[in-house]
Amino acid sequence: MKKIEITSVSSRGQIVIPQSLRNRMKIHEGEKFVVIGEDNTIVLKKLEMPSFSGIDKLLKKTREFARKKGIKESDVEEAIKQTRKKRG
Repeated sequence: MKKIEITSVSSRGQIVIPQSLRNRMKIHEGEKFVVIGEDNTIVLKKLEMPSFSGIDKLLKKTREFARKKGIKESDVEEAIKQTRKKRG
């Protein structure tokens, strides 16, 4: 079982996450959290950037698809332009 720690709320509504937890969970200054509250329970969920490990494969497949279909860069730019006009 993990060690239980106690913290308090400051006059500005800030809560300090104990150093041992920040170290263990690799929490650094400026990181963002989702905060969920219900009844007397508050849950913090650390937001993490999604992995882009497969983005190169996806881009390669997209380029191949566009090439096979004869889609040019100018076609994409025109489609974007037309969509922006419609939303305008």
